[in-house]
Amino acid sequence: MTRFEVVFQGQVQQGAAPEQVRANVGKLFQVSGAQLDTLFSGRRIVIKQGLDQVAAEKYRIALERAGAQCSIVAMDEPTSLAPSASESSAPSESAKPVSQPVEAEPERSSRVVPRDEYMAAFSDVEAPDFGIAPLGADLQDEYNPHTALPIDLSALTLAPVGSDMGEIKRDDAVQVPNVDHLKLVDD
Repeated sequence: MTRFEVVFQGQVQQGAAPEQVRANVGKLFQVSGAQLDTLFSGRRIVIKQGLDQVAAEKYRIALERAGAQCSIVAMDEPTSLAPSASESSAPSESAKPVSQPVEAEPERSSRVVPRDEYMAAFSDVEAPDFGIAPLGADLQDEYNPHTALPIDLSALTLAPVGSDMGEIKRDDAVQVPNVDHLKLVDD
């Protein structure tokens, strides 16, 4: 099965205000400051990789709603660092989904590809490819109904509302020591 990656190079759609697009993309990915500057630096940045075609299209649509231009690239194809002249002149062509025949291949987890020295430490980590759940989807795993345990609670009672549940106070009288035999002497 062909896997795809979503690539962003900091380009905005025609007629969109760049500052508004930056704000929208910042909200979309929950980033700001230096991370947002990195996204809009003009360099080729892979937003997500190892996606099937449907999931990649969802990312593309979300970025286009924010006013940004991105492209979907098959991970098998070689990539260039700069957009070609045909991509910059016809942005609608780069936004079209890549259609290739789907071959049967066993499902495998994607690997983390290091982007710098820090991420190189994670190059051998096998990470599952978690997709994005549709809006309103229940993310809680289904659970089995439980059966009540046969515990006898009849000997327990509840305290009345407003009662003090702390430690019981002792009624010990405070004994004041006798200091009559003590005197103060002047020096």
